[in-house]
Order: sequence, then structure tokens, then C-alpha cells
Amino acid sequence: MSALLLLGATSDIGGEVALRLCRGRDVVLAGRDRRGARGIETQLAEAGALSVRFVNFEATDLDSHRALISEVGEITTAIVAFGILGDQQLAERDEKEAARIATVDYLAQVSVLTVLADVMKRGEIFAFSSIAGWRARRANYVYGSTKAGLDAFCQGLADRLHGTDLRLITARPGFVIGSMTEGMSPAPMSVTPAEVADAVVAAAGTKGSRTVWIPRRLALLAAIMRFVPRPIWRHMPR
Repeated sequence: MSALLLLGATSDIGGEVALRLCRGRDVVLAGRDRRGARGIETQLAEAGALSVRFVNFEATDLDSHRALISEVGEITTAIVAFGILGDQQLAERDEKEAARIATVDYLAQVSVLTVLADVMKRGEIFAFSSIAGWRARRANYVYGSTKAGLDAFCQGLADRLHGTDLRLITARPGFVIGSMTEGMSPAPMSVTPAEVADAVVAAAGTKGSRTVWIPRRLALLAAIMRFVPRPIWRHMPR
């Protein structure tokens, strides 16, 4: 039987997507925090998953990605939901932190998406971009730059998959209120992990690859952002 793979076992958004698609399926949770994944394991079982198992996954170990994905078996749903915000202030003076953010949020994403697109014959892959990548801001330009690169990669990958039985759903949410942003003040048009999951699962129910703004009206804000003069833009908050 085909499996659902969640890369980023403790991701709020990834878990919500998995809960909506797990019924009657084998689920593989991939991550570093075995203990932290126990909550979603229980929820998935209660939501009707046939089986749930955890495998160790280190995003920065690029050489391990193909072996891990191949060992899962046939995958028809892959949720690529790992990532970090990192420390912007530290990254501005410490190249190791800047490289850590870039590796997890861009290089590792490109690696797993490439492997998944190569080995999966049908189904859907979910990837998560962000409004932060639409136009990098002074306040979080390291993270924003990784999302800009990832979004561009996903647009090209979606075109490559056109006409096949495999589709890529790319989410472009605004500020997501969840564990990753805990303690931060929500931005305008903030969304919850559940709202993101509802939108991407709905998009997966249509034909072909899709890129989804969440909420939809965020697309209008994104269009306006392109025209804000740079002297003003450089003072924009996160």
C-alpha cells in the first residue's frame, strides 16, 4: 500500500495536512525529535491511519535523503514541512548561522524535492513557501531569501511535472501563528496551521500543480509590496 510521508514530524502545518489525508493509509513521520512526534502519532492513529511509524531524519545531511525516501517504499503523498526561522541578528554577523538557515530552508528542501520528484510516480507533493520570500525585508532577509529561492525552484519543478501523474502544491502563506512563531506579534492577514492545511488539501483535489496564496487576499498585498519604494521598504518590520 502507498504511504504518506511527512518530512518534519513536529511541524504544525505538516501535521495538520497529514491529519486530513491519513485515513486508511500508512504514515511515515520523519524528523529528529522522536518524543516531540508522539502527539501527532496519536492524533494520526485516532484519525484513521492504518499505521504510523517514526524514522530519523536530519535535513542537513543531504547525502542521507535519497536512502531515507527510498526505504519508505511507494509514496503517493509527501509533505515537505521542515524548516527553521533561525536567528536573523546572529546571522548578520555569524556566517555559520546564515549558512545553517540557508541549508535547512533551501538546500535541504531542494534536495528532498528533487528526490521525491524522481522516485514518486503519482500523487502529490506539498511544499511551503512564504510571503517572506516575495520581497525580502531588512528584518528577516536571511530567512526571506531562502523562501524566495525555494519558491522559484517550486515554480520550475511544477512546470517540469506538468502532464504527469505527480503534482506539486506550493503554499504561500502569510504569517502563520504556531510554535515556530510563538512569542511574535501576528502580522496582518495571519493564518493558523489548520487554515493553511485546509487550503493546500483543497488545492490537491484539483487537477495539476497549484500555487496557493493563504489567505487568497494576500495575493493583492503581495502585488502592492512590489511597488513600495525601497527607502520605505527597508524599514518594514518582519
